[in-house]
Amino acid sequence: MSVVPATVGYQHVVASGHELASLAALEILEGGGNAVDAGIAAILSLGVLYSDQVSIAGVAPMMVYDAARDQTVTLDGLGGWPAALDVDDFIARHKGQIPLGVRRSVVPAAPGACVAALQRWGTMRFADVAKRAAGYARNGFARHHVMVDYVTQYADDYRHFPDNVDIWLPGGEPPAVGSKLVQSDLGQTLQFLIDEDLGAGDREAGLRAVRYAFYEGDIASAILRQHRELDGLLSAADLRDYQPRLLPSAVRTFRFNGEDVELHSCGAWSQGPMMHEALAILKQLDLRQLGYGSDAYFHAIAEAMKLTLADREAYLGDPDFVDVPLGTLMSDTFAAERAALIRPDCASPGMPMPGHIDGVEPYLAPEIVRSEAPRLPADTSIVTIIDRHGNAFSSTPSDTSWDTPVVPGTGLAISSRGQQSWAVRGHPACLAPGKRPRLTPNPCLARVPGKWLMPFGTPGGDQQVQANVQVLLSHLEFGMPLQDAIEAPRLITHSHPDSFAPHACSPGRVTIEGRVSVETVEALRERGHKTEHLADWTHAVAGVCAVRKDEASGEIHGGADPRRMSRALGL
Repeated sequence: MSVVPATVGYQHVVASGHELASLAALEILEGGGNAVDAGIAAILSLGVLYSDQVSIAGVAPMMVYDAARDQTVTLDGLGGWPAALDVDDFIARHKGQIPLGVRRSVVPAAPGACVAALQRWGTMRFADVAKRAAGYARNGFARHHVMVDYVTQYADDYRHFPDNVDIWLPGGEPPAVGSKLVQSDLGQTLQFLIDEDLGAGDREAGLRAVRYAFYEGDIASAILRQHRELDGLLSAADLRDYQPRLLPSAVRTFRFNGEDVELHSCGAWSQGPMMHEALAILKQLDLRQLGYGSDAYFHAIAEAMKLTLADREAYLGDPDFVDVPLGTLMSDTFAAERAALIRPDCASPGMPMPGHIDGVEPYLAPEIVRSEAPRLPADTSIVTIIDRHGNAFSSTPSDTSWDTPVVPGTGLAISSRGQQSWAVRGHPACLAPGKRPRLTPNPCLARVPGKWLMPFGTPGGDQQVQANVQVLLSHLEFGMPLQDAIEAPRLITHSHPDSFAPHACSPGRVTIEGRVSVETVEALRERGHKTEHLADWTHAVAGVCAVRKDEASGEIHGGADPRRMSRALGL
């Protein structure tokens, strides 16, 4: 029995990482907007409601199913390193690290991606979809437990930046859950963009004006002034020339319970394809015989994820710069080779060696063992929508505010996604001018053409693929209702290098929710896992949201993760 009742609609349903973002999206849908209009409203709202870990000037990868074209595509919503980057100088100056501050900034992509999505698929003005977000920033809202938890854990990082402290650490200390957060500068910035839209004439002119204001006008000037003062790298040309890229999804078909399910992720510029590899490995095993939720079942998931993340580390990087053997990584043949390495009685002590791929030299990461107490991963949020036309939208907007200073007077923390690059020559995700960091946020979509459709995704950094895989198995392989599958207890492995600088790992460490029995956890220990029993419910194991439409009945089910402030709404 689920903790949160299932949400069912017949016109449109949204599930997002915060109830007020879902409200903003539903209001747009009720006002005649489509899934993309509503999705942008939610993205902007999440940039206010989770401003500790989602920046309006951050990243916003999107996946769109266009029902009229019967086409699924992605918009990367991810900027590259500035053109002025001197890789050798950066590595030498920062001793192979990605430092805090503006030196980790990449080109802010979310505003451009939001405008591009509205231009290609939307029907409403920027002013319409930004209204709620501007109000949330200007008038304030109650700080929630997820935000307070993150602000508390990253308080020392915030203290490097006095303007950030004023917003997120009032009085220099973490605020109380339920206290009011007003972001006046951010509200003024959003209102400025709204005014630029409304003052430009028609809808298309308004969208061009919004883009100009951010990338060439007053906001761009403020960003560039900060970078000049703080030895940053962004230039006027970097901002002016940025364009989000419309790209095909990475897709393959899996058979679940007699159905051939198309599973779409973002491409190799993100970690999305690793979901395909992990599922392909697990499909080589007899999960039903292992028994859902048993120690053998969780052991198989942990070991499959270790293998998958070892391959991510060895091969995955921006495909504009790296020859990623994506077809092999997603193949059943490769999965069978990897699955054969899983010992049912014994856990690998850390991250395994990557798989062998003919003609491709893997990068072998040195092991940087975590020396400090582990913190929550830098994070993200999620919005998933299906509208009355059958369009689907999924996005995972992101970027943190504790590791880079806000631009004075704007409330904007400019994309610090450079922290997911490596300042290490030879690494597939090594930084380079124009190169996109290897992105953890990755919106997804599953469908059986003509039968059902489901956009989904989650926050969680390196936990994202792990949580998505477990929810898909619970829902598609074991037949759980969507909300129950989202709520089912999860396990997370931490043996791999963290995607976030300084890229440390915790060999053998596995965290698992407290609803899993002590006996099961002890059996995992006996196999060699360094298990840590968490609280019964914790946002430390991600926060999946999904919306699924049954084409025959017209029912649209929304699933929202109670571990966070997530909420599904629909009619």
